[in-house]
Amino acid sequence: MKKNLCVIFTFVLCALLFFSAQVYADTSHVADASQMTTVQDVAAEGMEPVYAEALYDGVYEAAVDSSSSMFRIERCALRVEDGKLTAALTMSSESYGYLFPGTAEEAAAAAKSAYLTPGEDGRTFTLPIPALDAGVSCAAWSRSKELWYDRTLVFRSDSLPLTAFRDVKTAESLGLADGEYTVDAALEGGSGRAKIQSPCRLRIKDGAAAAEIVWGSANYDYMKVDGAQIPAEIRDGHSVCVIPVPAFDRALHVIADTTAMSKPHEIEYTLRFDAETITPAA
Repeated sequence: MKKNLCVIFTFVLCALLFFSAQVYADTSHVADASQMTTVQDVAAEGMEPVYAEALYDGVYEAAVDSSSSMFRIERCALRVEDGKLTAALTMSSESYGYLFPGTAEEAAAAAKSAYLTPGEDGRTFTLPIPALDAGVSCAAWSRSKELWYDRTLVFRSDSLPLTAFRDVKTAESLGLADGEYTVDAALEGGSGRAKIQSPCRLRIKDGAAAAEIVWGSANYDYMKVDGAQIPAEIRDGHSVCVIPVPAFDRALHVIADTTAMSKPHEIEYTLRFDAETITPAA
């Protein structure tokens, strides 16, 4: 009798394990590539993650890049508290019933208690995130399609105010006296074909830093930094703009207007100035 009970118990246990494995492997509620719009690569190679420890506690408006144009984030309130980062994401509609911090397959296999539900407005979700400037996997449950969709999000540190950072390298904190210097500058964004002169000239006046950006062509008529439009002048076949540098060793979001196309077109770029390369100008 005992032997028969053992056999039955073993059979039931194996059946349960087999059934659990089948449930875990079930991807019928996960959208495949044919059911998704074009996926954009928002996690750029070489990005350096920014963790909660680098920021002061507080709530900040943050910009978010999404791998899907269908996943429209209307607003992001980033909360830094007790060494953790959370983002309150307000979506453009109530199309999503749940979010999940992970992949779509992980969401399909997870218990419903692990799903993130929206707030009273039906479209704001609070998502824990490990770091800024790093790809964050997020699965979204479509109410209409009844499918989980994979999304990759990047919460951009360059959208935060300088006052959010514990360690900010400025002309003042680096002890730079008024005068002329050079500094290495790196440009990212656009089509990847645009070039700037590096090192570039750096001017310190009254403790404020400004960099002279010399473009590889004369096809730029202005730049925008923090909303301020700065006109370019043409020198020796190059567009030249002198822009403020609020901080070194961190991404500076800028816009440059190109006239190379049939109509002028504003293009987003990121500049980074390397503090270790600052050298007095000859």
